[in-house]
Amino acid sequence: MTGATLPALDITDELVDAASKSKAWPFEEARKLIKRYEKSGFPQTVLFETGYGPSGLPHIGTFGEVARTTMVRTAFRLLTADKVVTRLLCFSDDMDGMRKIPDSVPDRAALEPYLHQPLTAVPNPFGGDHESFGHHNNAMLRRFLDTFGFDYEFASATDYYKSGKFDDVLMLAAERYDDIMKVMLPTLGEERRETYSPFLPISPKSGRVLYVPMLNVDAREGTITFEDEDGTETTIPVTGGHCKLQWKPDFGARWAALGVDFEMFGKDHGPNMAVYDRICSVLGGRPPEHFVYELFLDDQGQKISKSKGNGLTIDEWLAYAPTESLAYYMFLKPRTAKRLHFDVIPRAVDEYFQQLDALGRSDPGQRLQNPVWHIHSGNPPASGIPLSFSMLLNLVSASNAHDKETLWGFISNYDGELSPDNHPKLDELVGYAIRYFEDFVKPAKSFRAPSTQERAALEDLDRRLAALDEAADAETIQTEIFSVGKEHGYENLREWFKTLYQVLLGQDQGPRFGSFVALYGIDASRRLIASALDGKLQAG
Repeated sequence: MTGATLPALDITDELVDAASKSKAWPFEEARKLIKRYEKSGFPQTVLFETGYGPSGLPHIGTFGEVARTTMVRTAFRLLTADKVVTRLLCFSDDMDGMRKIPDSVPDRAALEPYLHQPLTAVPNPFGGDHESFGHHNNAMLRRFLDTFGFDYEFASATDYYKSGKFDDVLMLAAERYDDIMKVMLPTLGEERRETYSPFLPISPKSGRVLYVPMLNVDAREGTITFEDEDGTETTIPVTGGHCKLQWKPDFGARWAALGVDFEMFGKDHGPNMAVYDRICSVLGGRPPEHFVYELFLDDQGQKISKSKGNGLTIDEWLAYAPTESLAYYMFLKPRTAKRLHFDVIPRAVDEYFQQLDALGRSDPGQRLQNPVWHIHSGNPPASGIPLSFSMLLNLVSASNAHDKETLWGFISNYDGELSPDNHPKLDELVGYAIRYFEDFVKPAKSFRAPSTQERAALEDLDRRLAALDEAADAETIQTEIFSVGKEHGYENLREWFKTLYQVLLGQDQGPRFGSFVALYGIDASRRLIASALDGKLQAG
């Protein structure tokens, strides 16, 4: 399944030269792939792969892996002047047994009879048209990847095992069973060694994925013999989906079977990377180039987990911000652990648009350092937005706007040339800002009464605003605000602005206040000050 066609790249000698020198991490990873084939020449296709464990609902970390791999793929395409065929395979390990029931599913008790069955054999707890829990979660991942426009092919472990695509490597694994065991046994505890097998048979009787020792491995016949759950000695083929491989051998076997050239994974896989590589080599493959990224954390600093459902889901981020902001967050410092919670969204939105504005003023070298170039696969949009997301949030806060029409009334008064029709991206952000404010900003707002000194300063600010023309620009207003702060004894003007935020907006931080007043309107800002002095903001 393909989500989109591969976008065209703007390729010039100058840009290719800049790419060869760029220190942006996708180019550094792409250069490893070029070095990989500098002696032998490139194969017919260079294969990028990402893995997905559909044991729970897809989370943003899953999307991040595909987004980041796409960035490396784009960098590789530019460095090779797009003369090498590339593919991105998104592989779902949906034949894994359901070892525990995720906290995020409804009616958990209904799934208990299906514990340890392959995820594609577990009934779909969410209802709908998808035939299993695994199919449902796969569909959720594909839906988002398609929405974002990724060029990819989706692969299901269940399909690959059952269709015979892995039969050759499974037969080879039976033939080289002892060699695989030599790789695996030193990595296991003493008790685990006694029962370990790289093959996981699927019980013909219970349908469960079994973690049992092998009584016999017949390489010639391509069969394994084991004791089933009821004590019967059972022999099944290693091919045709009758068994699967343990997750560490499965990694290496998949790389060998498919000829994977590049795969990134989280830090939790880092200690096993050498094992994956050795299994791949035992099975006749060449280990791919790797990139190990840091894990995402929730608001408590804990690793996000699909089964726990902590952190953010894809849909939750997209309820409050555009997809570009999510991709921007994925680009930043992938080797550094980052919190993935609702409070990171506004900054990610604003920084994305700041980078988009900067892109048009950049030379080729700077363009390739800019996250926006990588986010949009070398084809960024032409322009940004005239108002920041944080400014829109503060406008919602001050105006108590509950709908886009009210907020657009203030925006149109500020600049009559702005409208939802000629600035659809701004209109999109207006909707996000209202939703984000209602759910996260409003519940945390806490207005305080001004002190005697602050009251005098606010009264002075009100008089100065009254003397200005209603159409005064942001710089003129900002100058007056600075003057009031200085004249009322604020040696550190940050404290003066903190006062404005706390007393007028009910928060510790806020926008450039002159710009906010220009947008909100001088008369409306004076009414806001009057409400604060009368104690109405605290009461409301």
